[in-house]
Amino acid sequence: MPFTDTFPDFYSKFKDSLTDGTFAKLTFAKTIGNTELKNIYIRLVIEEDKLKLELKFRFQQEELFEIHSVDSAYDRLVPFLFNPFLSVILFTTEFDLMYKMNKKKIVTLTDQHPTFGNANIVLLEFMNNK
Repeated sequence: MPFTDTFPDFYSKFKDSLTDGTFAKLTFAKTIGNTELKNIYIRLVIEEDKLKLELKFRFQQEELFEIHSVDSAYDRLVPFLFNPFLSVILFTTEFDLMYKMNKKKIVTLTDQHPTFGNANIVLLEFMNNK
């Protein structure tokens, strides 16, 4: 299935993990070739009493940070699928979900045992202060 059809469902699982308090980490990884942009790490921050995402763009020589709402981050991240990233990994306390694309832009989703035993501390603080 093409990534344009499947990424909304994957991102929905990410949003569900925020809602149910199981989110640990989200990472864009495995680039095509040797690219300037190496990874995108998505981290949670609380800004103005709202849960937001800090996008950390790790380049070969520098790191750039952007703050987005959960919904606006989607539009910011989609252009990086297959350009240059071939995989996105959602880590939760219930499962790890690997979103992988091959060179023909065909997606496979792999569900694995969770890497993390605890949810993201910022998420837990946010949920406790609601």
